[in-house]
Amino acid sequence: MFRGLANVNLVADDMAAAVDWYTTVFDAPPYFVRPEQGPAQYAEWRFGDDDDEFALMDARFRPVLPAPGGAVVSMHVDDIQASFDRLITLGAASFEPVTRRGEGWWSAAVSDPFGNLVGLIQSPHWAAQHD
Repeated sequence: MFRGLANVNLVADDMAAAVDWYTTVFDAPPYFVRPEQGPAQYAEWRFGDDDDEFALMDARFRPVLPAPGGAVVSMHVDDIQASFDRLITLGAASFEPVTRRGEGWWSAAVSDPFGNLVGLIQSPHWAAQHD
């Protein structure tokens, strides 16, 4: 049934600032922006070994839920402390500090400057499949 994550989508009230911030995070501009002319309402980057998609959407198009809900999607990193520290240096806030979860397993989460939670995981199983 599930074959993998096709797209992680976050929202931002200030798309210009969010696109700039994530361009710094990914060390590259988005490969896909809509509309093509004028202020971005949607932008996508590809990252990682599988070219996963990371997208930003203007908060005007945010899905509305009747009650709080959602998920924290964690992205694998090779050095969780260095990745966490870099995001904090770039202006993210600590939501969950780097925490050991088991032998070789670590997790953390930050809140980006736009109010989205971004999870980090250092997983020996993920690394073994991609090394």
